[in-house]
Parts: sequence; C-alpha cells; structure tokens
Amino acid sequence: MSETPRPRPRRRRPLRTAAGLLVLLALAGYFLVQHASNGGGAPFCTASVREGAEPSPEGARRSYEMTPEQAGNAATIAAVGVAKGLPDRAVTIALATAIQESSLRNLDHGDRDSLGLFQQRPSMGWGTPEQVMDPVYAAGIFYDRLVEIKGYAKLPLTDAAQRVQRSGFPQAYAKHEPDAFVLTGAFAGDGEVRCGGPAPTRAGDPRKLRAELTRIFGEGTHTPTPEGRHGGPEGAAARAFEVALVEKQNAGEAGARTSQMMAQWAVAHSRGMNIDRVSYGWKGWIAGQAEGRWQDKGGPGKSGDGDPRNAEPGEIRIFLHR
Repeated sequence: MSETPRPRPRRRRPLRTAAGLLVLLALAGYFLVQHASNGGGAPFCTASVREGAEPSPEGARRSYEMTPEQAGNAATIAAVGVAKGLPDRAVTIALATAIQESSLRNLDHGDRDSLGLFQQRPSMGWGTPEQVMDPVYAAGIFYDRLVEIKGYAKLPLTDAAQRVQRSGFPQAYAKHEPDAFVLTGAFAGDGEVRCGGPAPTRAGDPRKLRAELTRIFGEGTHTPTPEGRHGGPEGAAARAFEVALVEKQNAGEAGARTSQMMAQWAVAHSRGMNIDRVSYGWKGWIAGQAEGRWQDKGGPGKSGDGDPRNAEPGEIRIFLHR
C-alpha cells in the first residue's frame, strides 16, 4: 500500500516579500510626508505666544488648540476689540468670557433664551436673536457694556466679566484667563495663529471677504491696495482673487496692531473663506503646507524676496482659492 503523498511545502518567495515591504514603506513614507505638511487630515488651529509671556508663572499655557470654527470665532472677538481701539486686557476679558459661555462656538441654544458666543439673552436687552447670533454684533455689544464699567481693566477678570454677564457662576471665568491671554497675544500681539489641514478646493468670494473686513475693521487705519501696485503676470492674474490692504500713512502703532490682527484673522478664517495664502511682513501662510505654520519668506536680498505674492511693509495680501 503506497503512502499518501503529502503536499510539498511552498517555497518562500523572498523577492516578492521584499517588494511588498518596499511598497508598504513607500506608502507609509508618503502618508508621513502628507501628515507633516498637513496636506491632508483633520483641520486644526493653534494659537501660541513666546515663552515667558504668560500672566502668571505657575499655570498659564503657551499654546491653545482649537477647531477652525473656534479659531474663527476667537479671531472675530479679538478683531472687534482691536477695531474699537481697546487694550489687550479688554480682549482677554471678552475671550475668557466666550470660552466659558460657549467654548467659542456660536450656539443656537442655551439656558432659557440664551444664544451665541456669549450666551446673550434677547429678553434681557442684548438684541434680537439674529443679532446675538452674529459674532461681530455679539462681541461689539459685549465690549460696549464692558467699557461702561469704571476701571474694568484693573479689576480681576472674573469680576469684570461678571459685571457684564450677570452669570449664575461668577467665579467660572477666572480659570480661562491663561488661555484667553494666549489667544490675545496670538491674534493681536507678538504670537501667531497657525491653521493646518487640507488646502481649499472651492473658490473663495473676494467681495464677501472685503465686505467682512470692512464691517469689522472699517477704514480707519487701512485702505485697499491700489490696482496695478503689484506688477507682473502673477499680480495681474491673481488680482481678481486677491484682497489687499495697506496701512495709511502715520497709522502708527494702531495700524501695526490692526495689520497683525487682519493677517491672523484671515488665517483663522481660511477654511470658511477658502483662503489659499496670506502674506504679511516677511512671512507667509500657505494652506496645506508646513503644518499650518507661518513661513519665513526672507527679507530684501534674501531667499524668497522675488516672490510676486510677497507683501510690502505695512501691507496684508490675502489670496483666495479660484
């Protein structure tokens, strides 16, 4: 009786295995590069200030992470305060209040008839439901009532916020002061805001962007860049989808502060406004690159000086996707 033949063991194919590993490594490398440049993945924003800028040495944070929605709302709150010429302390109070009341989300619900970023109640004289759901209006009326408080800038933050809000939890605002301080410095001070995620795929609307910038900042310190200021084919081709503003002569510190605020506001609203690039000073922010960080473009005579999309001193250039 013959023995039942056994199947011969399959020989390993080292070449095929090695090829498969190489393909996997190549794919892994590709996705790592994509993650590093943030050309894909979930969008995010981070506000940061330099070390040593915290209001207290023990508990203050140097960065604050947000969703694009939260970043856009924080930017608008800060921008309205800057446009009103208010000090950083007022902006910090407003931001801490909004973090507590809504986590920087424009809520369409709340306790009783409370609505919006600050959970303002139409029945208590804050405005119509439509008005308090408008972040620009909501921030504006918060500041208007804050400045009515004599010596508000010298009060503890929770006291100043409570005198405006009349909250049932008056001590809740203080814990958000370190984060609000970081946001204030990032939007209107020496810090910065970076927003990463995929580059936009839909066309932006320059008329909508111009209208919103004018609604927030007015025309006190900046004017639109004159047509033809940027020569060359790139400037001509991009002009229809570019919004540019330049500081007025003798705008001084107010003009510089507003320029910083406009540039950071544009980055924070890049996702909602479909913004591809923001140029300000000798730096530029480009959607989908460098994990959303501002990139050094170089100065006169340095690498990057020949970029036709660079901004001139005192100028902000915002390029929308087309």
